[in-house]
Amino acid sequence: MRMSMGDKFDAKKDQVVGGAKESIGDATDNERLQGEGAAQGTKGDVKEGLAGIKDKASEAIGNIKDKFDGDKR
Repeated sequence: MRMSMGDKFDAKKDQVVGGAKESIGDATDNERLQGEGAAQGTKGDVKEGLAGIKDKASEAIGNIKDKFDGDKR
């Protein structure tokens, strides 16, 4: 259930590319590019947040499994 390295890379890529688009949009006064960049950056932030949730859930499930496996001994 843990987030793969590919997923983490994809989230970071969205954050970086989104920030670059937003900066270029600011520099060129291109509102469309600013908006696209902001949206893509936010998408990356959400993906990263979900990754953290998935990792915590996976850890909790592992702890529960360990508890039950320990009770069987």
